[in-house]
Amino acid sequence: MTAILVADDDMDIRDLVAFKLEQAGFDVTAVDNGLAALTAARLEPPDLVVLDVMMPGMSGIDVCRELRNDRTTSALPIILLTARAQEGDVEVGFGAGADDYIVKPFSPRELVTRVEAVLARQRA
Repeated sequence: MTAILVADDDMDIRDLVAFKLEQAGFDVTAVDNGLAALTAARLEPPDLVVLDVMMPGMSGIDVCRELRNDRTTSALPIILLTARAQEGDVEVGFGAGADDYIVKPFSPRELVTRVEAVLARQRA
């Protein structure tokens, strides 16, 4: 089963994302902060990571950069999920190494479709 790590400090969004991904057949691990995401990804690398950008302590951008700089996790597909929709924010996200960038509010169905598309590109 495909493993996905979800990190979001907002419990409602984290639970919604986890629920929709589980409904789509993914094995989901959900954490509430960036440091927990980084630790989980290093201990047992998932097939894909979904990161909220604005989390207390360590942001999703910081986690993305750390994952890209670690040779064991550098190839992990990463999707940033954020309320930051300005062009500069998107540029920073992709510059940090994100494979996709989804702006909140988002369609849960679109999220699942984008997860599937990123995974398909990874496997191709």
